[in-house]
Amino acid sequence: MSAFAAKELHLLLDSSGALIVYQEESTHWAGVLGFSSEARAREFVAQSHLEVAETGVIDPADPAQVGSLVNAVKPRAVRYLLLDLDWQSGECIQVEFEGSSFGASRTRRFTPHRHQD
Repeated sequence: MSAFAAKELHLLLDSSGALIVYQEESTHWAGVLGFSSEARAREFVAQSHLEVAETGVIDPADPAQVGSLVNAVKPRAVRYLLLDLDWQSGECIQVEFEGSSFGASRTRRFTPHRHQD
């Protein structure tokens, strides 16, 4: 079963136009944030108080668009997509990158990296 029931994948962008990624506690890898609807993206932004300038949208069924996304983030140690991350619970679907496309997915609870002052 595909992790993508929606026809669009909404990605969060910062003020410089860069994709917003999250790093998990006790790992060197990060995941790019993606949402199956604009409403879910807006809900995450409101709950997390994240400074988001805009959202970008791609078609998760378009190999060229997915390839561009994956190839753009892999050099930044981003290894998966965190789909529909819930700010309160940390629940999401982790979609692995395989080559230049989306691979296996699994439901999981994400624990964000805590920055030390």
